[in-house]
Amino acid sequence: MARSLAGKVVLITGASSGIGEALARELARRGAKLALCARRADRLDALAGEIVAAGGEAIALACDVTRDGDCEAAVARAKERFGRVDVAIANAGFGVVGPFDKLTLDDYRRQFETNVFGVLRTAYAVVDELEATGGSLVIVGSVSAYLALPGSSAYSMSKFAVRALAETLDGELHARGINVLLVNPGFVESEIRTVNNRGELRATAKDPIPKWIQMPKDVAAKKIADAIASRKREQNITAHGQAAIFVAQSLPSLVRTASRRVNAKRWMKDGR
Repeated sequence: MARSLAGKVVLITGASSGIGEALARELARRGAKLALCARRADRLDALAGEIVAAGGEAIALACDVTRDGDCEAAVARAKERFGRVDVAIANAGFGVVGPFDKLTLDDYRRQFETNVFGVLRTAYAVVDELEATGGSLVIVGSVSAYLALPGSSAYSMSKFAVRALAETLDGELHARGINVLLVNPGFVESEIRTVNNRGELRATAKDPIPKWIQMPKDVAAKKIADAIASRKREQNITAHGQAAIFVAQSLPSLVRTASRRVNAKRWMKDGR
């Protein structure tokens, strides 16, 4: 049975855009009190102001999940303002893409610093508080945690790691009264595909994924909020994402063959 999120204190990393921003609006609509965390303070201030103006409760907390101490400071501020934390959503992330021989070790390190160690920093900062409240740790993964395609080695590696972390923490933290939810989005409306390999937004970049296949971020946020309220262990977002995970798990040889053919065509096109 779903539990109400009204009055719950929710901390969200990566709340300045995409799924994080949509989740903030959806959870505010459901009566949650929000601690919004991200690097872009101007966007956070605007979002928090919008929520407060609509009668909700929210604070903006400048936080970089790649910096030691930032997550602890954000949790401390949230507790100072609201008294506790009931839900922490480790959502901050971006994607490093490209053939592995065109990437550098620094590219891989940068990817893991945000997508993996950023989740760990969030979890370490909030785990004791979630134990005290019997709360939930929500980890935003990806369909790429199940389906690794050519050109996505850095991103897929990070999301495979996050999936392993979520499954491990589910076993470890259940006895402490903490629910761990892994969310696996497919293509959702977001800026992530217009961010370069250094994590910098390219405002004029074209999203390579057609709009018709992208789930609106407010629809995705509703599904994630429902999963949080129901204390689920895993939630796949988008029908195509669910289908991709099914195929990856059920027909791995088919995926491998298709992946090789797609990559072979790209090599021929590039003259390699």
